[in-house]
Amino acid sequence: MAKSSTFTEEEKAAMKEAAAERRTAAKRGTGSKKAQADLADCLEKIAAMDDNDREIGEALHRIVTTHAPDLAPKTWYGMPAYANSDGKVVAFYKCAGKFKMRYAEVGFQEWANLDDGDIWPTVFAVKVMNPAVEEKLTEQVKRAVS
Repeated sequence: MAKSSTFTEEEKAAMKEAAAERRTAAKRGTGSKKAQADLADCLEKIAAMDDNDREIGEALHRIVTTHAPDLAPKTWYGMPAYANSDGKVVAFYKCAGKFKMRYAEVGFQEWANLDDGDIWPTVFAVKVMNPAVEEKLTEQVKRAVS
């Protein structure tokens, strides 16, 4: 039987995690207990990352919770994400290690207020966290929720 090249094993695992997240979310319902559990899941994913990915994830989490406190931490496809009050993911983090990539990605979904004419970036490659990167991500997060 030929091996399918449609999805990598990492992508398949992420899809399974997304399905499990939906089942868990349905059981959790709404309210502060759900929010606390979602936050715990998000922080657990960040804590499990390798050093560089974890440093980027922690910085993004700090940026979002400081500058966009209305976004709720959660997991999305097994990665840290931040959703609006409708539960729609606005920003997400895709660590390099999970998908065997040379850089991590900080991305923004269509619910982010980043529109700028006919073309604008929605995903940023991040190799390492430093003050310049943190400043750029802070600007993007603030803009996303403006």
